[in-house]
Amino acid sequence: MENKIQANGEAKLTIGDATYDLPIYKGEIGPDVLDIRKLYAQSDMFTFDPGFTSTASCESQITYIDGDKGVLLHRGYPIDQLAEESNFVELCYLLLKGELPTAGEYAEFKSRINQHTMVHDQLSNFFRGFRRDAHPMAIMVGVVGALSAFYHDSLDINDPKQREIASIRLIAKIPTIAAMAYKYSIGQPFVSPRNDLDYSANFLRMCFAVPAEDYVVNPVMARAMDRIFMLHADHEQNASTSTVRLAGSSGANPFACIAAGIACLWGPAHGGANEAALNMLNEIGSVDNIPEFVEGVKSKKYRLMGFGHRVYKNYDPRAKVMQKTCHEVLNEVGSGEDKILQVAMELEKVALNDPYFVERKLYPNIDFYSGITLKAMGFPTEMFTVLFALARTVGWIAQWDEMTTDPSQKIGRPRQIYTGHGQRDYVSLSERKTGKALTNA
Repeated sequence: MENKIQANGEAKLTIGDATYDLPIYKGEIGPDVLDIRKLYAQSDMFTFDPGFTSTASCESQITYIDGDKGVLLHRGYPIDQLAEESNFVELCYLLLKGELPTAGEYAEFKSRINQHTMVHDQLSNFFRGFRRDAHPMAIMVGVVGALSAFYHDSLDINDPKQREIASIRLIAKIPTIAAMAYKYSIGQPFVSPRNDLDYSANFLRMCFAVPAEDYVVNPVMARAMDRIFMLHADHEQNASTSTVRLAGSSGANPFACIAAGIACLWGPAHGGANEAALNMLNEIGSVDNIPEFVEGVKSKKYRLMGFGHRVYKNYDPRAKVMQKTCHEVLNEVGSGEDKILQVAMELEKVALNDPYFVERKLYPNIDFYSGITLKAMGFPTEMFTVLFALARTVGWIAQWDEMTTDPSQKIGRPRQIYTGHGQRDYVSLSERKTGKALTNA
C-alpha cells in the first residue's frame, strides 16, 4: 500500500512548561488529523479516547463516510450509484483492487470466485459437531475459523499470491457456509452451489432449494439480495472491521481474522440492529399505536430502533436504497399492504417531521428497512446477522489486505489509564484475616 497522507502544517501542544510539535496530516477528503505517535516518547503522556471515536487508527483508501452529510463512498464511488448500477461481485472487485473492472477483468474475477464456491467435503462433517439448535452465528465463527485447517496453501500473509487466493476463497465460500448453517439449523440437507447462477441467486438457491423439487430463483429476490450484500459490504473502521485489523496486525492468518470479525459482528450493538428494529415494529403492531409509542420514546419509556447512527448525523444513504428494495420485495410476495411496512412508513414520516427527532438527528438507518425485507424473503431473524457477515466479508478482506501491505502498520496495542490498586505486598494465606481483602478493595 502506498501511503498518501500529506503534511498540512503543525500544531503545538503545551503541557506545563513544555511545548510539543504535532504534525498535521490531510487526507483526500475529510478532517485533518494530528499525528500523536511520538507524543508518549516525548511527554510521557497518552491520549484518552474510549471507543477510539476521535482517533484514526490507520490510513485507508477503501471507504469514506461523511456522517454529517450522509455520504458513503467506496473507492470514491457513491453507494447509491453502485447499488443501482453495479452488482455485488463487481463491488468486490472494486473494494479489493481499487478500480472498477473492465469486461474481461470482471469475467475472469467472477470465474475465479465460481471455481471456489464448494467447500472441502470434510468440512461438511464439521457441522455435525454442533447442536441442531445452535445459533447460526456460533456455527459461522467456528466453521470460518476452521477453514485455516483445510487450506494450508493460503496462510502465508507475506505471500501476495496466497493472500489473493485466500481472499477469493473467503468471498466464494462464505455464502456456501452461511447457507449450510441455515440448512443445518432447520434439519434440511445441504444444497451444493451452482456455478451457472449469479452470486446472490446461487446463495438463495442454497438456502431455499430442497432435493424433492425444482427451485427457480425469483429475479426480484435475487436483485434484492444482491443490493443487501452491496449495502453492507464495507463501512470504514467500525467495530468488526477494527477487530479484523487488530487481529491481522499480529500476523494471524486471514481465516482467523475473518472469524474474529464475525464474532464481533455478533454483538447486538453492531450486527443485530435490524432484528431489533423489526422487533420494535412488531411490538408497535399498528399505525394507530404510533402516537403512544412516539410519546413513550420521548419519555424514555421505549427505545427507538433503526433510527440514528453512530456515524451518520443525516439520512443514511443506504436507507434510501433499502427502502426501495423493501417495497419491491413486499410487492413481489403480495404484501404491498403489509401492516409492518405501514407502521414503518408512518413512523418514518413522524420521526422526520417531529422536532424532537429532527433536533436529535434521529434519521432512519439501513436497519430500519432491512429487517422487514429479509423477513419477507423468508429468512428467520437468527439469520439476519449471518447475512450481514456474508456481505461484510469482502470489506473485512479488503481492509485486512490493505493493513497487511501498509509499511507503517504495527501490531495493535491500545493503552489505558490504570485506576486499580497501587503496588502492595503479598500476604500469605495463613495471615489473611476475614474480610481484609474486601476492606482493602
